Amino acid sequence: MSVAALLTGRGNNTLRDKNILDILGHPVLYYPAHAAKNCDLIDTFYCTSDDEKILCEAEKEGYERILRPKELALPESQHIDTIMHALNYMNQKGDYPEFVLVLLANNVTVKSEWIQDCINAIKKDESITAVVPVYEDNDHHPLRAKKIDEDGMLQMYEQNIKGKVSTNRQDLEPCYFLSHNFWLLRTKNLQNKDEGQQPWTFMGNKIMPYIIEDSIDIHQNIDLVVAKEWVELNYKEK
Repeated sequence: MSVAALLTGRGNNTLRDKNILDILGHPVLYYPAHAAKNCDLIDTFYCTSDDEKILCEAEKEGYERILRPKELALPESQHIDTIMHALNYMNQKGDYPEFVLVLLANNVTVKSEWIQDCINAIKKDESITAVVPVYEDNDHHPLRAKKIDEDGMLQMYEQNIKGKVSTNRQDLEPCYFLSHNFWLLRTKNLQNKDEGQQPWTFMGNKIMPYIIEDSIDIHQNIDLVVAKEWVELNYKEK
C-alpha cells in the first residue's frame, strides 16, 4: 500500500516566486515538503513544476523533479491534469503508488502527524476515496452568501431555503472548507476523476474530513505575515 508524495507549485503567479519566498530562513515550500519527509509512511517523493527555482529547492529536500509542461502551468490549468501527468511519469518509472499525497507548495500549515493520521485512516477503509484537511468557517457560510441580480440588487445566493436563517453564525450548521495544504487521494479512483463531488471531482464521493483549526494559502504579502506567525507557533525543526 505505497504512498507517493507529490509537491505541486507553478512559477506563473500574481505574487512573484511565492512558493520560494523566505519564511524564517526557509522557502515556503520547505514546510510542506519537510512535513511529508518526516512521515515514515511515505515511500517516494516528487515535485512537479514548470519553474526551475521551485524544482531546485524541492530537490534539496529529496524530491525528484517532474518538469511540468507549460500548458499545465497556466492560471486556468486544472490541478487534476497536473496530478495525472505526474502519475504517468511515476508509472513510466515503475512506481505505481496506491495513494498520492498532493502537497500544495504555497501553504505552510502542514504537520507530519496530520499526514500520518490521514494515511492511516484511508488504509483502514477501502471505500474512502480521499482524506482532506478542512476547517470550520461559519463567517463565510453559504446561507450568508449573496449574489447580484440583473437589476444590480443583492439576492440570496442559495434560493431554495426553507425556514428562517439566523443572522448569528453560531446558530448555523457548521460549514467546512477544504484546506489547500494537502490532499490524500486513492489513485485507482482517479480513473473516474470526473464522477466525484463538485468541484474537485477527482476526490471521489466518499471524502473523509480531517478537521484542523486553520489553513493559510499564500497569495499576497499579508499572507506571509500570517504564515510566519503560524510557523513560529507550530513548527518544530527535525
